Amino acid sequence: MPSWKNEQVLIVGGGIGGLTAALALARQGIASQVIEQAGEFKEIGAGIQLGPNVFWMFERLGLIEPVSALAVFPENLVMLDSITGEEVTRIPLGDAFRKKFHHPYALIHRGDLHRVLLDACRKSNLIRLDAAQKIVAVDEVNGGIKAKTASGKDYRGAALIGADGLWSTIREIVVGDGKPKPAGHITYRAVLPMPEIPEQYRWHNMTLWAGEKVHFVLYPLRTGELYNLVAVFHSNRYEEGWDSYGDPAELHERFAATCAPVRALLNKIESWRMWVLCDRPPIKEWSRGRITLLGDAAHPMLQYLAQGAAMAVEDAVCLADKAVAADGDYAAAFRAYQQARYLRTGRVQIMARVYGEFYHAGGVAKELRNMMLGARTPEEAMAGMEWIYGEQKELTRGGAGMARESLGVTR
Repeated sequence: MPSWKNEQVLIVGGGIGGLTAALALARQGIASQVIEQAGEFKEIGAGIQLGPNVFWMFERLGLIEPVSALAVFPENLVMLDSITGEEVTRIPLGDAFRKKFHHPYALIHRGDLHRVLLDACRKSNLIRLDAAQKIVAVDEVNGGIKAKTASGKDYRGAALIGADGLWSTIREIVVGDGKPKPAGHITYRAVLPMPEIPEQYRWHNMTLWAGEKVHFVLYPLRTGELYNLVAVFHSNRYEEGWDSYGDPAELHERFAATCAPVRALLNKIESWRMWVLCDRPPIKEWSRGRITLLGDAAHPMLQYLAQGAAMAVEDAVCLADKAVAADGDYAAAFRAYQQARYLRTGRVQIMARVYGEFYHAGGVAKELRNMMLGARTPEEAMAGMEWIYGEQKELTRGGAGMARESLGVTR
């Protein structure tokens, strides 16, 4: 094994992106140190959706089986009109969908996916994990990286990956473009046990009610034991942070004109968690020498294409491939990595905003949306998904080394 692989890569952030980066590097035989500022490695949030494109990456990482064991595989993607309750469009996710994209569409609790990644990291002797360490300064020194924490601890590595999310400390060091901007959209999320969901709404689908400046999402988690509920509306309200309690009165006011099923499901929730949606415009450069960014730190996006986690996982696999291709020249590897990724992630960032407006259309725009989507065949709908769900050959076929190297399993 080349000696450069023994020099650890520092990964700032122990969320889905950071842990996947550690696993992808380990699959290539590269050591890493994951540094998480929270007191423990865990994920906040509720359900997330996993398109077929991320399963291509799970296949390369050897994670399909543990992820699938905790996921729900819905029968359909369904859009309903939030005012009338009428069905706008339905995309079956059965055999034809899987045949086209080679992998399924899945729903999983964010915490469950994070635990799968964390368990895999803990089994590798190439990955070290430190929590309760906040990085405050990063410098390139002697052909490597020195990172300093708020408590005065120093970390040394051959390179550094900032996977520290939307409010990234490392992005400010590399890009220096300030705080992300609020998008004017508020998300309320909650998870309910299945018995609390009225029986007539216990569908095995990913269901979205689309309305003017609002939408509501319902889908099952953990083999149907739980249901994920998401309510989104336009608002200028803004609170910095990701995990604050929302105002039920405001929520019900925004959804007052929606159909009976939506109002009935909203009434089942006594306490909601609120997220202020923020993002940034796409950028082309997110690396500086031996420092680079990954996932939301590089290209944060609104949730309307359900691709934030998937893009971070794709980033991780691509980055590990580029490190091997550059034979440990991390500055060159990081340039190649961002060149390979910026157009794809930029397209998802932009289209996520477009889809948000599409879901929240009113008036003539709403009628045109419903007419256009309602007229599509399932085949036409899937053809429109090819750009995002189709095989990314540079990631699925360019990583033979990942299959050859050991993950460094110790237990």
